[in-house]
Amino acid sequence: MSAPEPPPPGSGTGVPERLRVAGLRPVWRALHERLSSGHPVSRVRVTGLGEEEQAAVADLLGLDRYPGPSVTLDVARLEGVLGGLDVRTVTERIAGPLDDRRRRRAERQVEREELAEWFASHPVVVAEPALLALFAARAGRDLLGQALDVLAALPAAGRPLAALAAGVTGDPHALDDGTRLSSLVMKALSVLYDVPAPEGAQARRALWERAGVACDALSTTVLTAGLRPAGEEALARVLRVWDGRPSVITLAQLGDVPELRLPEPEVFVVENPTVLALAWQRYGTACPPVVCTSGWPNSAVIRLLRSLPGTRLRYHGDFDGEGLRIAAYTMAKTGAEPWRMSTADYLGALDDRAPTGPAGGPGVGRVTDAPWDPELGPAMRSRGLAVPEEVVAERLLDDLACGP
Repeated sequence: MSAPEPPPPGSGTGVPERLRVAGLRPVWRALHERLSSGHPVSRVRVTGLGEEEQAAVADLLGLDRYPGPSVTLDVARLEGVLGGLDVRTVTERIAGPLDDRRRRRAERQVEREELAEWFASHPVVVAEPALLALFAARAGRDLLGQALDVLAALPAAGRPLAALAAGVTGDPHALDDGTRLSSLVMKALSVLYDVPAPEGAQARRALWERAGVACDALSTTVLTAGLRPAGEEALARVLRVWDGRPSVITLAQLGDVPELRLPEPEVFVVENPTVLALAWQRYGTACPPVVCTSGWPNSAVIRLLRSLPGTRLRYHGDFDGEGLRIAAYTMAKTGAEPWRMSTADYLGALDDRAPTGPAGGPGVGRVTDAPWDPELGPAMRSRGLAVPEEVVAERLLDDLACGP
């Protein structure tokens, strides 16, 4: 047999008529508000009472005079005049079910902590800790998960925005301007690149293009030296003819090549073109394979590095805040490993520069933690000095001579 339906609020089942008079409604409303807090309640203040309501309160409590427009009710005393009923029961039957705001707040806090733990341990965030700032957007798990899926698919190698959206979410309009997902991904990209959040359609398009969405496959290029791949594809043959000389490869050229097989077991990846130029100057046509990201790697850089199966990729960049973010991004997208990018390398570079260099130097900017070395970020924040890649170029060039 099913349980009977509870009486509707105000039906008064089990509640004497004298407690349901209109003049006592402010009392039950005030009690409903306080009892719904989830905290113990011993007193409740009722305000704004008119004469009729004051009379009703005086009759309920047996007062010899009106209490005035404001009165503080003692809950224990009130229960004494309810004819054996408790205050909570009467309040619920007259004013409706009670809430428990304290419990709901605690539940929301637990949910938020669980969400924070999930977000911080997500592979995309672990690989690029700068994205931890995205959690402040107060988005739910589903939306955050979709945003991280989009970021994992970037750079997009020239795919139109609708194609990217359809491939990741199944909805070609999911990344249209104005959607919550698009706004969240824009915020993430601005955090990664350390640029202001885009304002206006033109700025948003520029940020999408920087992430490889609908970019120009001819003007998106990667600078290389020392590449002499095997194979009969046009790009492989041209690079061999060029005999390792510094070359600019377009995204369009890479689009026709599923993979490039190099005779060398490793490729050195640097952030700054100057280092590649110095490598060519020192080694000439004997230069080992070097790829330059030229700052943040574009679609052509990522496409090239991903097209080198079985090749060990070793990455070095600037020791500053942006340099760490670029390094984390490049490693996450290509599987590259750090090359002279440890805390010891950073501190050693500072020590080497100290006797002859200026007392100061460029600052490190906003530094996020490095996934490959937990001590590097704190060390850089503590010292506050950047080490541009060009400063340690000679050490890097010596490594090229030593090989694997």
